[in-house]
Amino acid sequence: MKKRIGSYPHVRVEGSGRGVVSQAGAVLLVGTVRKTGLDTAISAALAPWRKPRAVHDPGKILLDVALAVALGGDCLADVGMLRAEPAVFGPVASDPTVSRLINTLAAGRQRALDAIRSARSHVRQHVWKVAGQTAPDATGSVTVDLDGVLVIAHSDKEDTAATWKKTFGHHPLMAFVDHGTGGTGEPVAALLRPGNAGSNTAADHITTTELALTQLPKSYRRGRRTLIRTDSAGGTHEFVAWLAKHGRWLSYSVGMAITDAIHQAVLKVPPAAWTPAVEPDGEIRDGAWVAELTGDMLDGWPKGMRLIVRKERPHPGAQLRITDADGMRITCFATDTTGQPIAELELRHRLRARAEDRIRAARATGLRNLPLHDTAQNRVWLEIVQLALDLLAWMAMLALNGKARLWEPRHLRLRLFSSAGQLVTTGRRQILRLARHWPWMPVVTDAVERLDQLPNPV
Repeated sequence: MKKRIGSYPHVRVEGSGRGVVSQAGAVLLVGTVRKTGLDTAISAALAPWRKPRAVHDPGKILLDVALAVALGGDCLADVGMLRAEPAVFGPVASDPTVSRLINTLAAGRQRALDAIRSARSHVRQHVWKVAGQTAPDATGSVTVDLDGVLVIAHSDKEDTAATWKKTFGHHPLMAFVDHGTGGTGEPVAALLRPGNAGSNTAADHITTTELALTQLPKSYRRGRRTLIRTDSAGGTHEFVAWLAKHGRWLSYSVGMAITDAIHQAVLKVPPAAWTPAVEPDGEIRDGAWVAELTGDMLDGWPKGMRLIVRKERPHPGAQLRITDADGMRITCFATDTTGQPIAELELRHRLRARAEDRIRAARATGLRNLPLHDTAQNRVWLEIVQLALDLLAWMAMLALNGKARLWEPRHLRLRLFSSAGQLVTTGRRQILRLARHWPWMPVVTDAVERLDQLPNPV
């Protein structure tokens, strides 16, 4: 009997396997594309860029790159892992063909970007309608979070510059629809900017908000059903004034920098005016209180704006800032919402931190770096990243339930998409048999069944 060496078994490896499918769990993404109608919508949108004798459809090429990014790819060449599995992904264009399409769309500039965005908006409206109670607008309103992302560049690319964190790269501004505590979120806008772009540039916030609103169903352009939420980078006179100007169908919750005037006003708030802050479950938040500032603090700001502050005991080890007061960490935000307790409004604004989760997911899905050189090319790449994030969010919304709906991209890839499978042909049908021993195999099969039960797009 031979003595076993090491902690892991030694197996013989051969390259002669047949009918074996890598990334078999990606059938969930393919099924999402089919059931949402994203493939036909993108193909129709990019039809003007298809050459008469072209073998590959531009929409299919773009979606293939988005699928590769959703599976963890971070450059155009990663579409090769789809090309290796034609039984699952169909015919996939060569790397040169993919590069030529990106260059062609980059040359199309705004017209090409508008075509892609229009297709995404059309499909989004269909997805939310099919999702029903799991859609982000199930409560009758939608929350859009704006936040900047620093994307580091390790080579000299167009419009790269030093960032405020002393790094080098780009500083895109993005917008995400928040799915609430029962889900994740989906991107609705991405504005590519140089690395030295200001965090609080009002014009960029306005442009990004306008891009985000075009992605929402038209019914959200009335009745103040859309909440725009930002951190203190959005707390500028110009941006708040723009939001107030569109107050008939927009409301806002915007972080504000702690100025000396706000600091002094907080010190003058009487103890009886402070209200305990609350947690999402309705319990009182220990060591945190909220109050509303009035009077001359609102001079120069739009009519109807409310200024709400929170003071909280800092976490152990946290260093106080010069703007903090009486040993308390001070934060502030502005809103135009009335008829709700200020503790609920503060909780609503505090949940803006979920945008950081969306940014982390974006970094893990093609936004760790911008792989192309020209700005026009990287604008197309940002649309591809958003398509990939859309697919991940829509798949979770339509096919997953429970805790699986909250899984971030890396969990989806490790647990679902990496499932092994065997492709067999029987009765003139092809069947993909997933590994029986895989712990998350039931999650994949249940999700596929839910997708199959959805109506086909018209």
